[in-house]
Amino acid sequence: MNPDTRAKLMTVSTATLCTALFKRGLRNQFIQDVRPLNPGLPNMVGPAYTMRYIPAREDLNPIGVFLDPKHPQRVGVEECPEGAVMVIDSRKDARAASAGGILVARLMQRGVAGIVTDGGFRDSPDIARYTMPAYHTRPSAPTNLTLHQALDLNVPIGCGDVAVWPGDIVVGDAEGVIVVPAHLADEVAAEAVEMTAFEDFVQEEVMKGRPIIGLYPPTLEQSRIDFAAWRVAKGR
Repeated sequence: MNPDTRAKLMTVSTATLCTALFKRGLRNQFIQDVRPLNPGLPNMVGPAYTMRYIPAREDLNPIGVFLDPKHPQRVGVEECPEGAVMVIDSRKDARAASAGGILVARLMQRGVAGIVTDGGFRDSPDIARYTMPAYHTRPSAPTNLTLHQALDLNVPIGCGDVAVWPGDIVVGDAEGVIVVPAHLADEVAAEAVEMTAFEDFVQEEVMKGRPIIGLYPPTLEQSRIDFAAWRVAKGR
């Protein structure tokens, strides 16, 4: 992805991005019911690399499948590109893990930007200490083979009720994860930076006791003048 776009998206919130996408008619880009295991980390930003699970069928999903070097889950962990975000379709089923600490550690060591599932992770206390962002619904100790069968890599998936295409730009912060269509990423990132500057100005004014009428949105000329002066003073 464009390095300038990545840098901009590192500085903005998923809430601001939701508004920017809403302006473009996109209302359902925030992945539902996923939360960060390590919310103190910087933003997670990267193009989506996807993995799809289907319900496990017991005769095709014994523990021995992990001996196959072509097992999709193992292949995905080794092939997810540096700087990408692995996004897993676990059908919103956290009764068994989507992955565990060892696989997530391997992704981290390979330079992957983060991992997201609409299911759960096992070894979640370990993952919470990693320096790579990770998002899930809740902890889940059972092995993924219990309920999930890895089938496809880098195909369109659903994750937390959001359609995710390979290459879409995935952004995560302490609040959650949003998916930005790849063709909109550059313009949305630029707009979100501008929106963030204005929102920071408004926040400061509100904390001083200023009412929001005429300020947010800025319908009064004085608000625009004040914002312009604030930007100069802040160097933004």
